[in-house]
Amino acid sequence: MNIALIAHDAKKELMIQFCIAYSGILSNHSLCATGTTGKIVSEATGLRIQRFLGGAQGGDQQIASRISCNEVDLLLFFRDPLNPKPSEPNDMNLLRLCDMYNIPVATNIATAEVLIHGLERGDLDWRNIVNPKY
Repeated sequence: MNIALIAHDAKKELMIQFCIAYSGILSNHSLCATGTTGKIVSEATGLRIQRFLGGAQGGDQQIASRISCNEVDLLLFFRDPLNPKPSEPNDMNLLRLCDMYNIPVATNIATAEVLIHGLERGDLDWRNIVNPKY
């Protein structure tokens, strides 16, 4: 599966800890991320991650484009709900696209853990029917 990772600045450390804890599962999938998130997670875990631009430079929009092209199967987007960002419209666009294309998305660690355990059990294998890999 293709998994995209995005984390607001206040949530980057949480994303690192999450990816360390679940690196065994994540290593079996293709990962992509916005620039800084991808860099720090890769450095901390050794996971191979395709990095896009930083979120403020359009990396979130690059991931949104991949969602629109059905090239993302799962989005882990650790958002900071306490500090509004100038990029808030882009955040809402990502969530809207996930709803449009039936992409499972987690915006916090609790939901991310549910999705990652479901991924490990095969609960998300239906994505292979929606998005077959040839």
